[in-house]
Amino acid sequence: MELQDLIEEQLNYYRAVAQEYDQWFLRRGRYDRGPEHRIEWFREIATLERVLEPVIEGKEVLELACGTGLWTRRLAARSSRVLAMDAAPEMLSINRERLRTGNVEYCKADIFSWTPPTGFDLVFVSFWLSHVPAGRFDEFWGNIRRALKPGGSVFLVDSLLEPTSTARDDDSVDRSGVVRRKLNDGREFQIVKVFYEPSELESRLAALGWSGWVHSTGKFFLYGLVGRTDGNERKPASR
Repeated sequence: MELQDLIEEQLNYYRAVAQEYDQWFLRRGRYDRGPEHRIEWFREIATLERVLEPVIEGKEVLELACGTGLWTRRLAARSSRVLAMDAAPEMLSINRERLRTGNVEYCKADIFSWTPPTGFDLVFVSFWLSHVPAGRFDEFWGNIRRALKPGGSVFLVDSLLEPTSTARDDDSVDRSGVVRRKLNDGREFQIVKVFYEPSELESRLAALGWSGWVHSTGKFFLYGLVGRTDGNERKPASR
């Protein structure tokens, strides 16, 4: 499949999966792998939330690929302003209904062809970097840089290569850069899925002029805080 066709199919998947997307995060339905798995999953989610809270306090935040709002609600609770961006109108609709708060604005935009808005203290990217094709990694981070104020930073969250993160009937995940995903009704889509190890991602970002750190929660997730290094901007403190 050509890259542009793959990107279009990925968007079609996220439009189609919007109504059942939360089942993945909440470990329900086809993603339910038992109580021990859920305990471990949500323990690691709690780590992400705990580290994120002081980072977003009082900030103006741009959230990329905001999805159904599970993270937007966290951002809204502590940030002064959130601009939540997604290419799927179905995701934005669910997000609006979930939050109904005055400090969140919404923007429908294709992240692969966007002109980034500017003036943000923080860009928040959850479970989206892995859906950026490897060949567009540099371009993606260049756009993020343009969205930030001097001294701004990026908080990112994404999946580690862990087979039990997917649905029980999904294909096994690997490092090919592409996975096949199913919906509850049986429809299948191919999407981009690039897995990173924390040290690998930290090094790649350093090569592009970002400084900071990327860590693992243990089994399921990686997370990091990186900042622009042009001028005299400070490196984000290590966790």
